[in-house]
Amino acid sequence: MKKRVLFVCTHNAGRSQMAEGYLNARYGERYEACSAGTEPREGLNSCAVRAMAEIGIDISAQRSKHISTFAGEEMDVLVAVCEAGTCPLFPWAKETVQRSFPDPARLSGSEEEIMEGVRRIRDAIAAWIDGTFGAV
Repeated sequence: MKKRVLFVCTHNAGRSQMAEGYLNARYGERYEACSAGTEPREGLNSCAVRAMAEIGIDISAQRSKHISTFAGEEMDVLVAVCEAGTCPLFPWAKETVQRSFPDPARLSGSEEEIMEGVRRIRDAIAAWIDGTFGAV
């Protein structure tokens, strides 16, 4: 049976979506990943979608969801990827992990500078997932 992992951030448009897509693409045989936000926005961060496509993972069909969508559903691990202290506690998860990553929506600069920032966030998320969920 696959372990269920829920990634949570504020808007469910960037960080948690990249994490969901990466975990499902790389370790989907062992994990079922989903994501949600405490204040979800309509649509995904377009730079996050592009950054994931660059490594062969298509998250364009994923949609933003409110955390209440999963209320009461049993989760093996809930990963709060928002800044420490900004995500609420979730008593219905067997294990809660706080692992903050920068918010792509807060990046500024030229389009290429923003994309470079999103790539760094993507790579940090991927490295953390590989180290945390990749070991058998």
